[in-house]
Amino acid sequence: MIFALFQLVGGIILSFGWIPQILQMIKTKSAKDLNQNTFWLLFTGIGFMEVYAVSLAMDGVGYAFLITNSLSLVLIVIILALIMKYRHNNN
Repeated sequence: MIFALFQLVGGIILSFGWIPQILQMIKTKSAKDLNQNTFWLLFTGIGFMEVYAVSLAMDGVGYAFLITNSLSLVLIVIILALIMKYRHNNN
């Protein structure tokens, strides 16, 4: 139980680490200096982990992992959407 709590708290902190980047992109309306390929690779990796997290949850374990991984996946999708929206401002 304690390790699930550590995973939940750690995963939330890691997920929320993306929020300053999202806010900066919205504020500046720019994705300048962000490499889109990096975020596509992160999206792919987190997507594979999401499949694993769902599998764990279906077995009745790993709910903390599913919650935090899903949160990370949503935030990476937001970043990718903002990169695509603001990529024309990279000049």
